[in-house]
Amino acid sequence: MSESVITKKAIADGFKYVMEKKPFEKITIADITDCCGLNRQTFYYHFQDKYELLNWILYTDVIMPFSDGLTIDNWSDKLLNILNTIKDNNKFYANAFNTSHGEEFRQYLFDEVTGVICEIIDQITVGHTIDPDNRQFIAEFFSYGISGTVTKWVTTGMKLSPEATAVYIKNLINDYKAFAVERYISEGGS
Repeated sequence: MSESVITKKAIADGFKYVMEKKPFEKITIADITDCCGLNRQTFYYHFQDKYELLNWILYTDVIMPFSDGLTIDNWSDKLLNILNTIKDNNKFYANAFNTSHGEEFRQYLFDEVTGVICEIIDQITVGHTIDPDNRQFIAEFFSYGISGTVTKWVTTGMKLSPEATAVYIKNLINDYKAFAVERYISEGGS
């Protein structure tokens, strides 16, 4: 792991710690740097502001582990791992989703999940041509479902276990992905 990544992780850990104690809007860069023992210049060398740091954490904790090596066969296991990560950092993620920046945070999650779903669609439709607009529509449909479910799960206190939440999402997607592909192919997709 590079020194830059180690420093970013230290900043992120400090931010997570502070965010368990203070609302996002009240956190200053000084709060973060004091917590992790770094100076402001080091923070600004790695991140433009706390919003960029928040998105970096979402990407490194949630999006990258989900999308890295993603296949049709392992997506539900990866989803469960992500839900466990969020649950393990529940105060941080609840605060992140409930901030005034929360809508941008949710949009970022939606956009990233849409990209991952596009990759899954590409794997499912190997050997067939799919209209790019149809592909995007299907990806966004499932992304709204997944990111919306995760958002609601986080913002309502994570009452269901990560396992139960993952099973609900897995069952819905497995039922509908086969239906959607079969229907598309039967209606003239080639």
